Amino acid sequence: MSVHGNLLGPEPTRLPIDPAAAALENGEDPADVAAASPSSVIAWATLAENSLAEGASITAYAYARTGYHRGLDQLRRNGWKGFGPIPWSHEPNRGVLRALAALLRASEAIGETDEVERLRAFIAESDPTAPAALGLA
Repeated sequence: MSVHGNLLGPEPTRLPIDPAAAALENGEDPADVAAASPSSVIAWATLAENSLAEGASITAYAYARTGYHRGLDQLRRNGWKGFGPIPWSHEPNRGVLRALAALLRASEAIGETDEVERLRAFIAESDPTAPAALGLA
């Protein structure tokens, strides 16, 4: 049974607002935002997405891997135990889920098949609506 169907499962993890998100929304360069706020998952996810759009899969992989690890750190600091819901509907969670999706795409680009499948499962288990929202469905 998935954690989403288990009434005794963990509560959904809801991250706090990433203060650096406002800088990105104001059009600041994601590299400058990441340099000023290296713990900002959304900055790393944005850098990875931009690199993927430019066809720079290795650079995207490095940015996404950084976002992934920063995201895991944030999730754990906010009560996540390595499993359980990470709702896409909660805006501050989207940085982590976007970093996961960027890492999945970069992993696909470099042929890291096992990582792709692990990330696909991680995203779907985090929130069944996330794959479609992230264009992975």
